[in-house]
Amino acid sequence: MKNFVVKTLANAIALAVAIWLIADITLTGGTTGKKALTLVLVALIFGLVNFIVKPVVKLLTLPLFILTLGLITLVVNALMLLLTSWLADTLDLSFHVDGFWAAVLGGLIISIVSWALNIVLPDDKD
Repeated sequence: MKNFVVKTLANAIALAVAIWLIADITLTGGTTGKKALTLVLVALIFGLVNFIVKPVVKLLTLPLFILTLGLITLVVNALMLLLTSWLADTLDLSFHVDGFWAAVLGGLIISIVSWALNIVLPDDKD
C-alpha cells in the first residue's frame, strides 16, 4: 500500500512539473485545492494506464524497440500521456495535452522526474 502511495505521489509531482514547464499541457480549475485533487486523480489514471496499457503496447511494438534501440519509448510514453488526457477529459477532469510533440516532451519530463523521485522517495523495498 505504501508503495502505491509513493508511486502516485511521484506521478503527481512529475505531472505537475510537466504542466509547469510545457504550455500545451494544462490543468485548469478553480481553487488550488481543486487543482491538487485533479492532479492526484490524473496521477492515478496515469498510473493505471502505465500499469495496464503500457505493457501490452510494449509487447506489440517489441520489434520497434529492438530496431530503434529503445527510442520508441519516447513515442510510447507520449501515447500513454495522450491516453491519460483523453481519459481525464472523458471523466470531466480539467487536464489536457494539446498535441503529439507536447506529449513527447511531457513524457520525457515525466519519466526523468519520476525516475529521480523514485530514487529519493522510500518504497516497500527499503
